[in-house]
Amino acid sequence: MGSAAQLPHPFDPLTASEIETSIAVVRKAHGTDVFFNVVTLHEPRKAEMTAWLAAPDSAPRPKRIADVVVIAVGGKVFDGLIALDEPTIISWEEAEGQQPIITMEELQLVEHIARKDPKVIEQCVISGIPAEDMHKVFCDPWTIGYDERFGSSVRLQQAFMYYRPDIDACQYQYPLDFCPIFDADKQQIIAIDIPKVRRPLSKAPSIDYHPAGVEARGGYRKDLKPINISQPEGVSFKVEGRELEWQNWKFHIGFSYREGIVLNNITFNDKGTVRPIFYRLSLAEMVVPYGNPEHPHQRKHALDQGEYGAGYMANSLSLGCDCKGAIHYLDAEFPTRAGGIRTIKNAICIHEEDAGILFKHTDFRDESVIVTRGRKLIVQQIFTAANYEYVVAWTFHQDGTIQPEIKLTGILNTYSMDPDEDTLGWGTQVYTGVNAHNHQHLFCLRVDANIDGANNTVFVNDAVPGEAAVGSPENFYGNAFYNKRTKLATTGEAITDYNGATSRTWEMCNPNKLNPYSKKPVSYKLVSREALTMLPKEGSLVWKRAAFARHAVHVTKYRDDQLWPAGRHVPQTSGEPSKGITEWIGDGCESIDNTDVVLWHTFGLTHFPAPEDFPIMPAEPMSLLLRPRNFFAGNPVMDVPPSYSSTPSQLLANGSGVLDATDKISKLAFPSNGTNGHAENGGSCCSKA
Repeated sequence: MGSAAQLPHPFDPLTASEIETSIAVVRKAHGTDVFFNVVTLHEPRKAEMTAWLAAPDSAPRPKRIADVVVIAVGGKVFDGLIALDEPTIISWEEAEGQQPIITMEELQLVEHIARKDPKVIEQCVISGIPAEDMHKVFCDPWTIGYDERFGSSVRLQQAFMYYRPDIDACQYQYPLDFCPIFDADKQQIIAIDIPKVRRPLSKAPSIDYHPAGVEARGGYRKDLKPINISQPEGVSFKVEGRELEWQNWKFHIGFSYREGIVLNNITFNDKGTVRPIFYRLSLAEMVVPYGNPEHPHQRKHALDQGEYGAGYMANSLSLGCDCKGAIHYLDAEFPTRAGGIRTIKNAICIHEEDAGILFKHTDFRDESVIVTRGRKLIVQQIFTAANYEYVVAWTFHQDGTIQPEIKLTGILNTYSMDPDEDTLGWGTQVYTGVNAHNHQHLFCLRVDANIDGANNTVFVNDAVPGEAAVGSPENFYGNAFYNKRTKLATTGEAITDYNGATSRTWEMCNPNKLNPYSKKPVSYKLVSREALTMLPKEGSLVWKRAAFARHAVHVTKYRDDQLWPAGRHVPQTSGEPSKGITEWIGDGCESIDNTDVVLWHTFGLTHFPAPEDFPIMPAEPMSLLLRPRNFFAGNPVMDVPPSYSSTPSQLLANGSGVLDATDKISKLAFPSNGTNGHAENGGSCCSKA
């Protein structure tokens, strides 16, 4: 495969040539009548990878291995591993009774089959659509989730049906009330779920969100002036291959068909000492349970990453709209089902942004001041899961904080209703004839901790009042409170939930290394105030299938290949038994104290739709923090150059030596007559006027 200098980094996604090699090996051994659902990197074993990272010039280089999933004739599913330096198959097993991830090509096929199916046409006519208008009928194909009538041996999708009266109309405004079931092996519609109460096609006028529709309703606002981002000397980060360095940070940027962005070997250069923080970070799974109990809506609980893949559904990003400023892009390459290569250009964008005030202090006694502005680095992708867009951003801050953020936009999943029909509380009429059901978005963050080394312990922190009573010698005035730290010593003890009353956080600590001043273990704290309870009840279908979402935090002992908290193959699982996280935790007795641990955090939001969310939804953000605590010996950003600084001695010397590094571009929004709009030093925002 070439010299070491030419070899991909062991964390790199498979190259196009490696994907082609894998496909050729499978075809040689198993013929050409197979479909390729997955050809991806089989990640290096952690022990081997850690040894190589520590000594890349002397330790054995981890071998490149491909993880493949194929579907053979008759619907049989096989999992395989291929050694790429041979190249040869080293493992090949049938995944009996399991269904692998659904590809974009499979999703696109359903619509074409449904339009030609006589029974679908019949239901469209009943709904009020002329048979000759079937080219105006669209569907959002979803995995069926699980339906006891069909089980898991037949590969199925359910089709949520819509009508688009003209080419630019939003079909989600015209939902239909029936749901065909598609058999992927037969490529046929095998059943149609029809509600007891029929709801005809809405005839309401269109409220399209595209430019012509907006112009027809009065046009765009005209009071916006341009905002530009300028970096005249270029960016402050460096990228070599897929390794990035910025402001003491260094990490590798991978991209998985399933998780999308994967960050590995995250370190921070602390005054010359390179300190490991996380071995691997990713958004590992998600589930979107809908709250309408009527059949077949109980099947609406997409596990989008395990069932479709955040990588497979990734957008190709564009300068000036998806990403603004000076941008660096990374592409993604995946197999097609037929064995070709699909490239997603600009699947990841990397850029810097101003982050506001990093720190500031003004002394009221002498008007000395220091103000330092921060900046942040953002590694971002966007993926489209049918109606919804998910903007996933990993933000790195100069003070050692990592901030995962997700923005939800796109279009609500909609269902038909009669005008002003009672939604029974399970949804909201967001427009005439349009019912948007209640739902949640629950994301599972996988945090492979490596806080100054692999042996870590997780604690839960609660802000609580002092136990002693008011009037007691220990708490006479009753004002005592403290941080109550509870060690999560076993996998069972680590199953915990958020408590807003105690401002609960979780801390990943290295108990073997103490801060020189606080004498507390060096740690990173998970701060998440958007950790919610999954609302479907215990024993429900989604509760069984998405066990990771039952609690805010789980902690497991690290094991290679334990990457998917809902299991390896997610489509059509019944949840009996639950796969993934519950299997790994078992009886809850395994020790996770001072060892290699992985923290799994579920967070998100509950969405009760409103008319403001339709026909397209303003982006709704949710965010959490991974913050250093007792990790540094002091403020780690005091060496970031200030925008303005004046000391008492400088002020006494008539301003001699005052540091003024303000950008000289900022100006008054409404300059007074006779000025050019630029503030003079005496009127600077960095000093008192």
